[in-house]
Amino acid sequence: MCRHIAFLGEPLALGELLVSPPHALYRQSWAPRRQRYGTVNADGFGVGWYADGDPVPGRYRRPGPIWADPSFADLARVVRTGALLAAVRDATEPGADGEAAAAPFAAGTWLFSHNGAVKGWPGSLAPLAATLPAEELLRLEARCDSALVWALLLHRLRAGDELGRALAETVTEVAEAAPGSRLNLLVTDGETIAATAWGDTLWYLARPGDRTVVASEPYDDDPHWHEVPDRTLLSATRTDLVLTPLKEPSSCTSPTRSS
Repeated sequence: MCRHIAFLGEPLALGELLVSPPHALYRQSWAPRRQRYGTVNADGFGVGWYADGDPVPGRYRRPGPIWADPSFADLARVVRTGALLAAVRDATEPGADGEAAAAPFAAGTWLFSHNGAVKGWPGSLAPLAATLPAEELLRLEARCDSALVWALLLHRLRAGDELGRALAETVTEVAEAAPGSRLNLLVTDGETIAATAWGDTLWYLARPGDRTVVASEPYDDDPHWHEVPDRTLLSATRTDLVLTPLKEPSSCTSPTRSS
């Protein structure tokens, strides 16, 4: 169910990260190596990136497969950025809202993606949906599970919660409401990345001074890639990365630091 990636580091062309590596996100759209659920991610794609001097990211999304969009090749060749979030999609429910359901979702400075599926959707999250203000529900970009999970997270972020805390609490809340859900969430504001490993694969590559990459799976065979344990919150900047174990709802543990 989808592949995604976030990057912070020295500016580079989108294609250097998303297309050129031997197992880049582009290739993962039809030949992922570590995807546990589904085999082809052809139900939409998107990339969001940050330009110097502008904290609000730009986005490019399409409802079809990334390999079928000739315009993306030009975009990836010339657009440079020091921060991005991109995803290719395998829809939980075929035909659900097309481009509007393709990550990354965006609001203000934030970009968001969900790799997974909510068990029992939509009934399982109806009680949580009822806790959101009606206006926020009416502003949902799509009618898919990812869009509602994003709305729940965004509600916390707008209330002032720190990125990692908001992400962890959203995951545990959804997991309690819908046991058996797969909730690998990925969010960035262009300065930090927060992600959860909850039911699917998550990896990171940390090279202080060069790049921090968090992805569903490695885009090459660099030995410095590390797999994130399941039930873990990852919080990263360009220079630091922290892994915090996540328990089933209502447990806390101490974080571990990785360089």
